Amino acid sequence: MAYTHSYSVNLSWQRDRQGLLTSRELDSELEVATPLPFPKGVEGVWSPEHLFTAAISSCLMTTFLAIAENFKLDFESFTCPATGKLDQVDGKYKMTEVILEPVVTILDEKDEAKAFRVLEKAEAACLITNSVSAKVTMKPKVLMANLEAAL
Repeated sequence: MAYTHSYSVNLSWQRDRQGLLTSRELDSELEVATPLPFPKGVEGVWSPEHLFTAAISSCLMTTFLAIAENFKLDFESFTCPATGKLDQVDGKYKMTEVILEPVVTILDEKDEAKAFRVLEKAEAACLITNSVSAKVTMKPKVLMANLEAAL
């Protein structure tokens, strides 16, 4: 059985090094631009490098949520700071690594091992991570809800 989905986007150049990203499937738009420190980079606007990093981070989250539901993991919050690393490789710019630092806050300490297991399964099943050549490193944390308030 074939399993194919398509996701459409349209990018329209606006001015200078900036464009507007839209999709007929979505109700919002996103301004994108050349990032700093590139020549004529635009401060404060999403760049392709930010979007690349965000795609991996958000895929981890959505995959985590699906697996957590299947595992009946009760948790209070999920956050995922992420850093994408851009290097020059063989004379070309390339996103070489993305470091994910997911933090899951659980309500009961008996769920700690389950939370780590769900995070590991989410990392392995993340379709965006499985689609890129960049190294993806995950540094997960699981916190207790009452301990998070003290930090």
